[in-house]
Amino acid sequence: MSLDSLLSQTIMALRAVNTCSVIRSASSPPLSAFRCCLFNPSNLQFRWSSKLRCRSPVLWHKHQVFRNGGGRFYSLYSIVENVYEELEALRRRQRVSAFAKMGLVGMGSGELIEDKLVNRTLEKGLLLEFKKDSERVLLAVAQKPDGKKNWTVFDQNGVTSSIKPQQITYIVPGVENFEHTEIADFIKKAQDNLDPTLLEFAWLELLEQNKAVTTEELAEIIFGSAEPLDSYCAHLLLSRDELYFTVLQTKGSRSFYGPRPTDQVEELQRKKLVKEAAEKELQEFVELLKSAKAMPLKSKLPKSFWAAEEKTRHKIESLEAYAIDACRDVEQRKTAGMILKAMGLVKTALSAVNLLIDIGYFPRHVNLDLLKLNIRTVHSDEIIAAAESLLLEASDPDEVDRKNLTHLKVYAIDVDEADELDDALSATRLSDGRIKIWIHVADPARFVRPGSTVDREAMKRGTSIFLPTATYPMFPEKLAMDGMSLKQGEICNAVTVSVVLHSDGSIAEYSVENSIIKPTYMLTYESASELLSLNLEEEAELKILSEAATLRLAWRRQQGAIDMASLETRIKVPNPEDVDPEINLYVENQADPAMRLVSEMMILCGEVIATFGSRNNIPLPYRGQPQTNVDVSAFSHLPEGPVRSSAIVRTMRAAEIDFRKPIRHGILGIPGYVQFTSPIRRYLDLLAHYQVKAFLRGDSPPYSHGQLEGMASTVNINTKLAKKLSSISLRYWVLEYLRRQPKENRYRALILRFIKDRIAALLLVEVGIQASAWVSLGAQIGDEVQVRVENAHPRDDVLSLKEIIQ
Repeated sequence: MSLDSLLSQTIMALRAVNTCSVIRSASSPPLSAFRCCLFNPSNLQFRWSSKLRCRSPVLWHKHQVFRNGGGRFYSLYSIVENVYEELEALRRRQRVSAFAKMGLVGMGSGELIEDKLVNRTLEKGLLLEFKKDSERVLLAVAQKPDGKKNWTVFDQNGVTSSIKPQQITYIVPGVENFEHTEIADFIKKAQDNLDPTLLEFAWLELLEQNKAVTTEELAEIIFGSAEPLDSYCAHLLLSRDELYFTVLQTKGSRSFYGPRPTDQVEELQRKKLVKEAAEKELQEFVELLKSAKAMPLKSKLPKSFWAAEEKTRHKIESLEAYAIDACRDVEQRKTAGMILKAMGLVKTALSAVNLLIDIGYFPRHVNLDLLKLNIRTVHSDEIIAAAESLLLEASDPDEVDRKNLTHLKVYAIDVDEADELDDALSATRLSDGRIKIWIHVADPARFVRPGSTVDREAMKRGTSIFLPTATYPMFPEKLAMDGMSLKQGEICNAVTVSVVLHSDGSIAEYSVENSIIKPTYMLTYESASELLSLNLEEEAELKILSEAATLRLAWRRQQGAIDMASLETRIKVPNPEDVDPEINLYVENQADPAMRLVSEMMILCGEVIATFGSRNNIPLPYRGQPQTNVDVSAFSHLPEGPVRSSAIVRTMRAAEIDFRKPIRHGILGIPGYVQFTSPIRRYLDLLAHYQVKAFLRGDSPPYSHGQLEGMASTVNINTKLAKKLSSISLRYWVLEYLRRQPKENRYRALILRFIKDRIAALLLVEVGIQASAWVSLGAQIGDEVQVRVENAHPRDDVLSLKEIIQ
């Protein structure tokens, strides 16, 4: 050992005493044995082994001795003082020659550094470390060349593999003909000897000397030896170090290291503490997740629990955002990824969804699309307060002009679970035999003014959203239900469109006026159809409405209208957060008499408003659809109903909208159309009310055609999102319904078209959903086949059918 190295070790020994640590070699006793006796430096003595091969300082206490061989004892301070004086003089004489011998002066580089970075030529029996993959580094023994550059190695796991030179991270020096059976013992000895605190002492010394070193030179400083085990330990310490040293230069598997500046180390230490705190916090959160996951279903933590503390809320929100692919930044995605990894899960959105379901944060049937589309599901306190004030304070600007129609028998027909009733119907037969119809529409503009707080919120929403599990209204519920909605037996404000029909179903005369009505019946489609079938004399008005609907349909067909009646599926899930909630499924035929009646009256109202707006130059959202170029008679060979409708829909051109004048609606067979009958549910209908009611009062319309166009573009975006959400949600629950049914169930399926070869698009009649399946030879479009559900997975939107061959 050089005297220069001896001086370094002596100084480090003194520091070790003062910090309850010690510099030792790989073969020295454990550090804990030294630390347990270091109570007072005055009680310690120091011995230097006379055997150069040990070359390590050894500390002893007056009651206990640590040694590797015989020797004499000296006072700690005496030996330090004597050695220091002698070696300090020698240091001054040999400083230049010592640094030159190491190939460095300060932090300088050059040819001598290049010499130190010369890589050892690979040969059989060398012990090396290589990078197996992005996360694993292994020790192995070189076996033989494999091609021009690669080498076959036998690693610590007993696996033989071929590696490239660039995979090698370190070649242990001083080793020849190493046996692979000794790798495990070598690794154990190295792991037992690692103590990161040793790097701090070396860093202090090298920083003071302004010196950079190789791995072997660092081993000399730390362990007093560059033996294979000591050198490998130094390599491991350096490769795992994130504080004290930085790589100055690398060539192949050899690197040159320099001590970092003090301020940089302090900053890294600060960051390390922050990182360790974050890791601890993450581990605590993971343990909480595991605990919640193991809880019985009825004992799951409430959702509010996860939002109680900031650190917990941050992590659960990151998981939720990851689950719906809505991470706001890289950090949130990284946090979710770390959580999933710590839980032993793959980093996918589905993993995050299932984890959130398992801990009870998400219900089993969580509507992910509702979250992904960021749909407004609640009204703010500000909007609710504004809406309630309208109920108390709003005056009716049209009160004196309202026509009293409370003498009419009024039928409101809708689905049984409807919360908001927008429209109702009345009819009579005039003395000349013609039919007069009144279409009464709820009057929300009686409460809401254009541009008001409540109006702006309604415009942002664009529409009420109807899902199997819930309804999210465009207006706050209290305002919609208590103020705007039509109610049986109560005086209600309305805008009434009255129409007298010619005998062929065309419009003879019409009027539009503000009114008050008193709804007589609230009927479901089923009860209305039943009343029609009974043909009761006391319900003659309902029969007249049905007759008017028939006349209208015949007239529209003469104008080129296309009958698009098909099957419509409705589902109601009353308790969606239950594990297996009840599913109520209804399939309605749009050709049903009551549904046909209501549909025809709504179309009639839309035609009248378009005509009224055109004649009075009122800007309105006029809807149209260009007539298809395909001759509809080409589909006459197909069965009327869903099969024919499906074929025609595929030829239809895109709908259009104009805000200046009506445009023909070829599908409906009418010269113009404005949606007007659902102002509580659809914002564009409400806009039409604003415009029409202003004209009835003698005022200018609140919006120009240009303003309407701008507002409509925003509203239509939200409306499309709402339709998409409704469609996805409906399909999910239909698939869940099918998943629960017995596997042996058979279903009727109509062949709508062939997709490819014998793979056909089918309509399942009992549930009203489309799917595809292979059908046997001979089956044609319009035929009905029997199928069985092979698989139904609502979360993955998978429905597999198999034809039952008779």
